[in-house]
Amino acid sequence: MKLKYSSILVILFFISTVAGAVDLDSKNRDPKYVESIVARSQKIVDKLGLTDTNMAKEVLHIIANRYFEINDIYAVRDSKVKAVKESGVTGTDKDNAIKAANHEKDAALYHSHFAFPTALSLYLNDKQIEAVKDGMTYGVVKVTYDATLDMIPSLTKEEKAQIYAWLIEAREFAMDAENSNKKHEAFGKYKGRINNYLSKRGYDLNKEREAWYKRIEAKKNKK
Repeated sequence: MKLKYSSILVILFFISTVAGAVDLDSKNRDPKYVESIVARSQKIVDKLGLTDTNMAKEVLHIIANRYFEINDIYAVRDSKVKAVKESGVTGTDKDNAIKAANHEKDAALYHSHFAFPTALSLYLNDKQIEAVKDGMTYGVVKVTYDATLDMIPSLTKEEKAQIYAWLIEAREFAMDAENSNKKHEAFGKYKGRINNYLSKRGYDLNKEREAWYKRIEAKKNKK
């Protein structure tokens, strides 16, 4: 069904209104913490090459607010777990209460996870959103993918696609992790899966790694 021109105008007005209403969620937060998160978010925005300063500001706020939101979700979880442990409850009741706190955390993360790229999509294209995700996960996808391909030049197209798909999946989990260590743990699990996959495909990873190191050293000696 085709939309009438007036309906299109209403939709565009709604989008522009929403798009221009992203405030930094800094109220009642430690100013130094806010400053740190804004600086971290700014580095990600700077790499997007946005020429519209207002748009860049909105994107900055969306990214910073995601960091705040993740922190809040885990803070609530931690507070509930602490309350359970201090309540004196034991056994199954204690375990169930802690599980409930983690289930609530997971539900909040689920909503946040999908709301984030949706908010970004009002300002950024798919490639730019991918860049934001990479920026928030230390660029591990590209670093790991490029290193794996460099280590094993004989990888097939199918194998490369599978490795990349798993790294992208790992990034989605890393996006929701509570700190840098947990983000790297998320990638670590998938790196293990990739190694197992390659071993089953007949690759001797130790030999491949040794040969790779030798190639790297050879390149250094040529300089």
